[in-house]
Amino acid sequence: MAENVGVWLVIPTYNESANLEAIVEAAREVLPPSRRILIVDDSSPDGTGAIADRLADAHEDVAVLHRPGKAGLGPAYVAGFRTALEGGAELIAQMDADFSHDPHDLPRLIEAAEDADLVLGSRYVPGGGVTDWGAGRKAVSRWGSAYARAALGLQVQDLTGGFKVFRRPVLESIDLESLASVGYAFQVETTYRAIQAGFRVVEVPIVFRDRRVGESKMTSGIVAEAAWRVAAMRLRGR
Repeated sequence: MAENVGVWLVIPTYNESANLEAIVEAAREVLPPSRRILIVDDSSPDGTGAIADRLADAHEDVAVLHRPGKAGLGPAYVAGFRTALEGGAELIAQMDADFSHDPHDLPRLIEAAEDADLVLGSRYVPGGGVTDWGAGRKAVSRWGSAYARAALGLQVQDLTGGFKVFRRPVLESIDLESLASVGYAFQVETTYRAIQAGFRVVEVPIVFRDRRVGESKMTSGIVAEAAWRVAAMRLRGR
């Protein structure tokens, strides 16, 4: 089935010049022929946008969406999702540009979407895991998922991960324009809305690795936003 489905992979970028070409080539190797890789660049000052343009010129299955400035992960994904839906995508995948998500896991997530509406690449189910992180960052990540799970009354083990595959009806149903989260709370918000709308969510184990090169985008502000956004989601969901 997956070979006949239009799959769009949305990759948001900001200062990923050292990773972009390699991650696009790795994704192209494993995605089905009916694919489109959409790079959403927030005017990276390190030349990421120019590399994206070069890749799009070289490959018909690569496209670029340039945004005027750094506006956050959530808005970048919303812009990418909107473009994919307008392009007729039936499956929309998302992943990081820095190889923390292994492109070779994409076929497993896409295959799982045959029997699910939203597939999550999960670090915290049997077979999943995290490498290269210190104890402090592992604790923050696990706490974030546990906090969101308890606050929202969900059974999903990895609510903060960003490796996902959506079926088209999910993104059509969750009102993309009203998604408020800017940082990693966006991952919680999209999954929560999918579950509220009655869609079937499954978790597929992945091993998350720290980025190959470049600097992490995680900040204390992003962590704080996630905490209060989750509380706001709970209030709205009552």
